[in-house]
Amino acid sequence: MSRITTTVVTLLLATSVFGQAKEDAGDGKKLEMKTMEFKDYLPEIHGTIRGKYEYQTETQESRFEVRNARFSVSGNVHPLVAYKAEIDLSDEGSIKMLDAYARVFPLQDLNFTIGQMRVPFTIDAHRSPHQQYFANRSFIAKQVGNVRDVGFTTAYINKGSVPFILEGGLFNGSGLMNQKEWHKTLNYSVKAQLLPDKNWNVTLSTQMIKPEDVRINVYDVGIYYQNNRFHIEAEYLYKMYGYEAFKDVHAVNSFINYDLPLKKVFNKISFLARYDMMTDHSDGRKDEITKALIINDYDRHRVTGGITLSLSKAFIADLRLNFEKYFYKKSGVPKESEQDKIIIEFMTRF
Repeated sequence: MSRITTTVVTLLLATSVFGQAKEDAGDGKKLEMKTMEFKDYLPEIHGTIRGKYEYQTETQESRFEVRNARFSVSGNVHPLVAYKAEIDLSDEGSIKMLDAYARVFPLQDLNFTIGQMRVPFTIDAHRSPHQQYFANRSFIAKQVGNVRDVGFTTAYINKGSVPFILEGGLFNGSGLMNQKEWHKTLNYSVKAQLLPDKNWNVTLSTQMIKPEDVRINVYDVGIYYQNNRFHIEAEYLYKMYGYEAFKDVHAVNSFINYDLPLKKVFNKISFLARYDMMTDHSDGRKDEITKALIINDYDRHRVTGGITLSLSKAFIADLRLNFEKYFYKKSGVPKESEQDKIIIEFMTRF
């Protein structure tokens, strides 16, 4: 791991000599042949650092944590070929290779991607850490709908009178660490984003995964409205298991964010409120003795209130203060870190 860390850091330092990264460069883009310039091929470097302090009010325990220390390199090697590589040097204390893929643009609004990536599914689970509104992810983004895998995707962008984005892909289904395994059945995911107006987004997605020998189908629908001051979002996820191996799972994420511009010190202050819930959930793993699917996450509801102070543009340098209140059934077993808590987090993106 030390060699990987040293190599990545050296690469980042070397490429940064050629110029500073643009804001949120993305994953490369199709370039026009007749307007190609040397600068179009320079790698773009980005990073996200999230440090936080948490205090659990029920247990009266606290901790400091570096939640993310992500670095990415992206760009073009040809007008029609882009790439991205991203590593997290501190994903809850572990080093993880996240994205590593090549993307081809055969047509103006069509692309193909092969490699390691986040599966196109849901709204909230597809947000990068610097794009999250709260210090902790929703249940949909963290437990129920969060999938990163190795595979192949295609995406089409329609810019007509009714714009939409359609994505779909095939994946191994064994995660990032077991790429040598052979599979008789590949996982798939399809996601459609409808953009009827510049302020609205309606997202529909479906996914089939098979962690072991139980087929799991997941369906998600979400919508959000956004203008200069408000972001209002609601998302519902439904998860069903083959052979009725586990009770169907329902999950909801809904929140509102209101931005108030400021003139001194901070650029703006944001007021946030969220409600999310999930029923008993299994990720598809079985009990070694009974061979029945185990409950990884117990039924719970959560209410989150928060204030975010932005020193610059949104999602560039944010100070977040959140309070989370959990509600479990009597039979529910709270995880060590899934209890009432106060969170102070500072996030910076470069």
